[in-house]
Amino acid sequence: MPAQALATLNPETEEQDRRASVINELEEDESVDEVEHSTQRGAPNTGTTPANAAAQPDIGILPSGQTQPSAPDTPVAANVDLNDVVTAPESELLAMQLDTLPMPRPAQPLALLGSEVLPGTSARLAWSPGIQIPGLSQPTPVLAVNGIHAGPTLCLTGAVHGDELNGIEIVRRTIYDLNAEELSGRVIGVPIVNLPGFQQGSRYLPDRRDLNRHFPGSPDGSLADRIAHSLFENVIRHCDMLVDIHTGSLKRTNLPQLRADMNNPDVATFTQGFDRMAVVHSSGSPGMLRSAAVAAGIVAVTLEAGESHRIQEHQIEAGVNSLTSLMEKQGMTSRMFVWGDPEPVYYDSDWIRAQHGGILFSEVDLGAHVSEGEILGYVADPITNAQYPIRANSNGRVIGMAVDQVVMAGFAAYHIGTEAEIPAE
Repeated sequence: MPAQALATLNPETEEQDRRASVINELEEDESVDEVEHSTQRGAPNTGTTPANAAAQPDIGILPSGQTQPSAPDTPVAANVDLNDVVTAPESELLAMQLDTLPMPRPAQPLALLGSEVLPGTSARLAWSPGIQIPGLSQPTPVLAVNGIHAGPTLCLTGAVHGDELNGIEIVRRTIYDLNAEELSGRVIGVPIVNLPGFQQGSRYLPDRRDLNRHFPGSPDGSLADRIAHSLFENVIRHCDMLVDIHTGSLKRTNLPQLRADMNNPDVATFTQGFDRMAVVHSSGSPGMLRSAAVAAGIVAVTLEAGESHRIQEHQIEAGVNSLTSLMEKQGMTSRMFVWGDPEPVYYDSDWIRAQHGGILFSEVDLGAHVSEGEILGYVADPITNAQYPIRANSNGRVIGMAVDQVVMAGFAAYHIGTEAEIPAE
């Protein structure tokens, strides 16, 4: 070693000052990784031994090339048999972390419709609104899955309008795909709410009323009031979250979408759990199941998919996919769900109406992006051969439309949504 380097090791006081400086420097570092991978303060990071040997705190280099013993206060490492297999530090750390994770809380029995659904089990129950002739009464099936772990209760309703078939299949597939032993929380499904309407292929109840204008109902009102009250009190009030599934009406079809009151922060957050689902801002009308549920403190949205009187595979798949993502988002299931690109919220939406009677022929498809002034379709007079174009009144997307059919002046033909940001953003 050069004489200049050895000279720095000889004065005893300088050595003590240097060792104290190194100790102080290490005490200021809070990250072990930073201490291990950083060079000493003020030393160049050349990857080689610094020229100043004072950078070595515990080991001096002797002229003979041997190392001097460590200072007396340095702890001596314990003698171990390296052939013994020990737990790696990383495994020990992981085990400690797992021990600190909260354990899932066990579920409680679900009391519903006079029955008790035990944790980790599924059941087919029956709901009867008590409005039919007792001897001819036919109860409405209710499917319930009570998970093995505690969690929120999600309710799914289909066919509040009896001719909306897509919702029935969305509820069925979603419920029967669940495993109660892997579920946290509960899922309650009523595939066919309006059973009399379903059996008659009708949107309405036998008294020609729209059930979705009578919630939460009353026990001594009209037929629709009584059915709505019975469902709301016996099923809906058990929910923390509700998805009411519908389709378009009167020969109209809807792009898979949510109708939600985006002015309600809880509802707005809830909509973010549905994968690849456009959202249309709608505060809802009095008497709607969604509106009554939100008023009762239940987070609720309406899911629209397709058209009535039909089973449409693409629309059903979109609905099932969105509910699967919702349950994972709510911590009810864990399926390594792969999320798609988020859909925009369509705050402003408007129906464009036909100004003439005739036969409607569309030039655009459901979901198409259109520009203001673009021709969406024509109304043709079958007698005079006159053709009247229907044009978009704004830039947007076709989120709903009428199927080709005979229309009269004033008929709502195309539902255009104008893109907007989520309120929280």
